[in-house]
Amino acid sequence: MSTPYVERPLAAPLTDASTSSFWAAAREGRFTTRRCQACGKLHWYPRPLCPFCQGNTEWETLSGRGEIYSVSITRKAGPIPYAIAYVKLHEGITVLSNIVDCDLDTVHIGQAVQVVFKPAEDGQMIPMFAPVGDRKA
Repeated sequence: MSTPYVERPLAAPLTDASTSSFWAAAREGRFTTRRCQACGKLHWYPRPLCPFCQGNTEWETLSGRGEIYSVSITRKAGPIPYAIAYVKLHEGITVLSNIVDCDLDTVHIGQAVQVVFKPAEDGQMIPMFAPVGDRKA
């Protein structure tokens, strides 16, 4: 059985003063989050105050590389199947995102992935992840 990835409409993200830099970086093809200036911890999702010590944070560009920690393939929720996964990045944080550009039946825990950007309905680029070496051209 094969479940090919099919592009689906993506809603435009909500943007405010605390997230505008994240979305601007995504438009440039950069995946970012914030690091605490006080305790040095990187965290996801990006927010102005550190969730660990309440210190101030600054933006940091990530490698966008990691591996799938957990994954679920959704086939019945709508007309287009999709994969949602927790991805453990090389930098040590875990993000929840979609897995794209592959046969969804081949997606598995431990699989190496790399960030890719998909356009939302308003043209804003949304970070998602694709298996390394298994991407469609």
